[in-house]
Amino acid sequence: MKTTKRLEQALIKLYNAYHQNLLNPEDCKACAVGNILDNHDSWKHLTNSHGSLQLSYVGRVHENLGRKFNGYSPSEILQIEKVFLEACGFKTPLCHYNKRPSSPTSKEVLFDGLVAVVALLCRLDNVDNVMDYSKLFEQENGEPVYHLDTFLA
Repeated sequence: MKTTKRLEQALIKLYNAYHQNLLNPEDCKACAVGNILDNHDSWKHLTNSHGSLQLSYVGRVHENLGRKFNGYSPSEILQIEKVFLEACGFKTPLCHYNKRPSSPTSKEVLFDGLVAVVALLCRLDNVDNVMDYSKLFEQENGEPVYHLDTFLA
């Protein structure tokens, strides 16, 4: 499956963070965006409210200058974070009185967040969702349309 360089790098970072228990939606260095951006938290200045899509003054300046962070624009970064937080069960923007999951770092919660993030990352790059294996089960006249070895190549 063809992917873009930024998508491939983001997927590798998210995969490693998930399996090494380094993913935490409440830590801006360890959330989805934090991991994509090499565990730095400087991206948090792109918005005034964590989980908001509204760019701060700093975010608008970077966006207008065409700046990219590991290939992603400021507005894309905010989209990724919002999708991750909401799929993990948080009400955004984050606030101490808004809804949050009872166990935000459970593997199930994090997996739900990653599934949503991967779908968004693929959509941003106009790539078929790399986690969609439904084609493997398509049949025509009782025979599989796609075979595993050719599908994964």
